[in-house]
Amino acid sequence: MTLKPGDVVVTGTPAGVGLARKPPLWMRDGDTVEVEIDKIGLLSNPVRDR
Repeated sequence: MTLKPGDVVVTGTPAGVGLARKPPLWMRDGDTVEVEIDKIGLLSNPVRDR
């Protein structure tokens, strides 16, 4: 598959993945979510509480 400028990559996990961990693990205010694609770059987003 070839990505082109303007393509959107959307991923996710099934509901309850954090709940199934021992101990449970959830994203919290101050965490950072990063996604990297070789030869394209890194997308980094801060997690903030509403």
